[in-house]
Amino acid sequence: MAKARVVFDKLIQDSQDYGSTDEHMVSRVFFTLELEGKTHNDLYADIKQTVGSSFEIASLEVSPPRGYAGPFNHEAFRKAAEAYYRGLVGGSGSGIRIQGGGSARMRDNMFDKKSQLDFEVGNPPAAW
Repeated sequence: MAKARVVFDKLIQDSQDYGSTDEHMVSRVFFTLELEGKTHNDLYADIKQTVGSSFEIASLEVSPPRGYAGPFNHEAFRKAAEAYYRGLVGGSGSGIRIQGGGSARMRDNMFDKKSQLDFEVGNPPAAW
């Protein structure tokens, strides 16, 4: 199994440019992927959350990386992107600390904070 390294560079939280509506907040995480001696720059993934749901425990939908189509471990990446997001926004967030049942909504917040994670990437499934 190959080792991948994801380096998160920044997050733009709740942007209408990325598809936020009155029902869902769409945020975008920007990152670099290092895999098998190659660096894949300028990648991003969208993180979708229901408006009004808890930042700490709400289910988040994380898209596959945009701009990369090689071998990947989406479950490990999803967990890492979710932890990065919750580390910036929410009750324990270092960017915007939101606690309790408030109804304020702030859009287009940008966070420049690096974070990295290494994880295993399996071989692509065999073709028939």
